[in-house]
Amino acid sequence: MSNSNIRMIRVGAASCGMAAGAGPVLEQLQLKANGIPVIEVGCIGHCYAEPLVEVITADNESVMYSKVTADAKCIDNILAVGSEGRFVIHSGRKDKELIKVLSLAGRVCPTDWQDYLNNRGYEALKRALSMTPADVVKEVKESGLRGRGGGGFTTGMKWGFLAAKQAEEKILICNADEGDPGAFMDRSLMESVPHQVLEGMLIAAYATGATKIFIYCRAEYPMAIKHMKIAIEQIYEHKYNELNGRSREIIIKEGAGAFVCGEETAMINSLEGKRGTPRFRPPFPTDSGWKGFPTMINNVETFGNVPLILRDGAAAYASVGTEGSKGTKLFALAGDLKYPGLVEVPMGITLGEIVFDIGGANPDEVKAVQCGGPSGGCIPVEKFGVSVDYDSLKVLGAIMGSGGMIVIGRNRCMVETARYFLDFTHRESCGKCTFCRVGTTRMFEILQRIVAGEGKESDLDLLEDLGKKIKAGSLCGLGQTAPNPVLATLRYFRHEYLAHVTDHKCLALECNKLVDVKLDQSKCIKCRMCIKTCPVGAISDDFVVDNNKCTRCNSCIEICPKKTISRVIKGEGCYCE
Repeated sequence: MSNSNIRMIRVGAASCGMAAGAGPVLEQLQLKANGIPVIEVGCIGHCYAEPLVEVITADNESVMYSKVTADAKCIDNILAVGSEGRFVIHSGRKDKELIKVLSLAGRVCPTDWQDYLNNRGYEALKRALSMTPADVVKEVKESGLRGRGGGGFTTGMKWGFLAAKQAEEKILICNADEGDPGAFMDRSLMESVPHQVLEGMLIAAYATGATKIFIYCRAEYPMAIKHMKIAIEQIYEHKYNELNGRSREIIIKEGAGAFVCGEETAMINSLEGKRGTPRFRPPFPTDSGWKGFPTMINNVETFGNVPLILRDGAAAYASVGTEGSKGTKLFALAGDLKYPGLVEVPMGITLGEIVFDIGGANPDEVKAVQCGGPSGGCIPVEKFGVSVDYDSLKVLGAIMGSGGMIVIGRNRCMVETARYFLDFTHRESCGKCTFCRVGTTRMFEILQRIVAGEGKESDLDLLEDLGKKIKAGSLCGLGQTAPNPVLATLRYFRHEYLAHVTDHKCLALECNKLVDVKLDQSKCIKCRMCIKTCPVGAISDDFVVDNNKCTRCNSCIEICPKKTISRVIKGEGCYCE
């Protein structure tokens, strides 16, 4: 089947699209397109609507289709540019989002060299090469770009430190070790626009005089690594890695997934073949880094911003954002909201605009947002008027981090939320610092007792005391931020902790040791679905849940067609002899 009105078809084939079933869709479209170009493109951020297919008509009209399947009816509808299944970005997101860094994501084939060039690719590098290295550094400084990896250090200043060093070798590292649960900004950039990231790195190498380039990427990102390797081969082929008459080697190092290796000195140790543990500073990496050479590290999103600055100018870049936080920021939205995915917004937008207008969360059902990953802080819904920038979030006890944002609904327990995040960070401690190694473990054990109904009110003061000491006594950012979820939830949701330790109740009915399961027989239709589903036989033939046997797995609650089974406060359920 063919349609002369179609110029090309784009299929979202990034990890999110492939996980949703884009592979068979791509195959069927290629099979039936009858000469129409079918192009694999990256992610446009609407992960909730995948698989996504975009049809570009002969008059350059864009028609999007969401949740596409590989069945004949769906494929034929697309090839006919039919009306069924069309996708429209909701107005809340369209009005608030500002696409800059992601402007080519979903528009170009990630591994097509010419496609990137046709869309102003490497224009920024060419402009940079027409300037002196010092002028490039100055341009980046004037843009106001700050590191997007979480620290928020001024990028131009860091480049200036490395540029000022005189050494036989100078090392540039791209931190692609995106370890935050729920974060996928860097992965999406590498999968969708690898050349844009590499262009930023080449500009940085020219400006600072770096002679060797490393990309430290976790091995769990196979598609990102594949696309980056292809792009590097194309750069070598066209000799774009030759700067000032010297060839720059670009090396991808696949990390084993240790969260601590996102810290720059631990990453340098890992690159040297050592155990990934942080180093004492000073000396700072720009003084002595990889194998003693001056070394500079920026993350993927930071490098992805650089071509925009050199192509359009520092003034244009700095026109977006706030006084202290320029440009746009990528956020990975996840959790209790309608539209999870990747968003790009101007710095200074409010948290409420991201969560409610863009994410589509119901204001009546949201309790908080965990901002900055497992090392960030929980911000209550009452504070959602805060400006999203580096400085404003710190005042609330949170951090922007790399851009993970998890929306927490009112049905979630904040004590359990803090325990969940600390379970991750205490396991990821490298063990070098006693405060981090032992302190986070003690905090986790206390939280384990509290959610089990065995906590004491004095535990809350102990958690606060430990948290402050761990932050002050840890060598790297992991330990310095690990207590944040606990300290923030104690600050804003202390009443939930008190309910656990004084009344031995979980107000959200989430902590298994503090709830019972009860069946309302007045509404029960006796379909026996719950009895058949229960894995431990906790529901009797006369439809009574024995909480001595019940494991609180929620299977019966989820299967009940009339919703007659629910969690209740401990003591309200039945305990059979």
